[in-house]
Amino acid sequence: MNSQTVVSLFDQPTGEDRPRALPLPPPPADWPAPPEKDAYHGLPGQIVAKIAPHTEADPAAILTQLLVCCGALIGRTAYFQVEATRHHPNEFLVLVGDSAKARKGSSFDHVARLLAHADPAFTSRLTTGLSSGEGLIWSVRDPAGQDPGAVDKRLLVIEPEFATVLKSTGRELSTLSPTLRSAWDGRPLALLTRTAPARATEAHISIIGHITQTELRRHTTTVEIANGFLNRFILAAVRRVRLLPEGGDPDPLKGTGLSSYLTSVLTHARAAGKVTLSPAARDLWWQIYPQLTQPADGLLGQLTARAEAHVIRLALLYALLDGQKTIAPEHLHAAVALWNYAQRSAAWALEQATG
Repeated sequence: MNSQTVVSLFDQPTGEDRPRALPLPPPPADWPAPPEKDAYHGLPGQIVAKIAPHTEADPAAILTQLLVCCGALIGRTAYFQVEATRHHPNEFLVLVGDSAKARKGSSFDHVARLLAHADPAFTSRLTTGLSSGEGLIWSVRDPAGQDPGAVDKRLLVIEPEFATVLKSTGRELSTLSPTLRSAWDGRPLALLTRTAPARATEAHISIIGHITQTELRRHTTTVEIANGFLNRFILAAVRRVRLLPEGGDPDPLKGTGLSSYLTSVLTHARAAGKVTLSPAARDLWWQIYPQLTQPADGLLGQLTARAEAHVIRLALLYALLDGQKTIAPEHLHAAVALWNYAQRSAAWALEQATG
């Protein structure tokens, strides 16, 4: 599939509904092939199809941020269990693209509008400035004494300058990396200090970061790779996919009913509880699991070492956004298609990097 095929899938509006766009030069020769069509399954795909023609942002950027945001909204009440480990629908994502050219911020703005409609109260659970483990724990802390703690343990961290996070994790005695690793795992978080001890249980933390390829290469070290910090993130290469001198429709979902439908789907998802595999999906999982667990060589292998965990979390999200409590084969196919793109993105983003 060439780099323009999937983009063309979202050029549906015709006549007066189609924004006026100028031709865009082809992507660089080494640019990763876009996600396969399976990745745009169900409601997320419908939403992206309506938004994409009206923005210069990459459909992959809209899709991945939409999935992470929905997982953040759902919270810990839905999960998939493997042995004693529960995988919740929280994910960590980093969009990799040129500064001011990849339209990373524009892609999130459309998703943020959906977010505000789906759960107006959730905007108070958006934050930025991820610089220390202590600050993160404090945002989702448990009640203690006269301190009521955080009533809502959901937290979505948006980091437009993710390079600062990588710099922070590289500092000596920094608690950010181990705290974030525990947060992705869904484990209790603790801050043990004499002056202000804090603990956070049942925290549900999701992260969306934006970074350039140059910054990612410069600030990625063997420490973050070896300790499993970076392989808890999905990397997605994104770029400007069209030129809209006058912009597109500022509210492309207006009148579609998709915003209201997403609200009802998210409400239903919060009550899902334990999500399981359907018999057909279980058979498929047995087929693809060995491929997911087969390590790649070198740096890429270390960055994608949690493939099976990411795929099952993505499949969980696709199932929940289908209004289902059972993961079906189409949800696994969608998750694998998106993960394959993440692998291609990681290979491109750190091409020739040595750590």
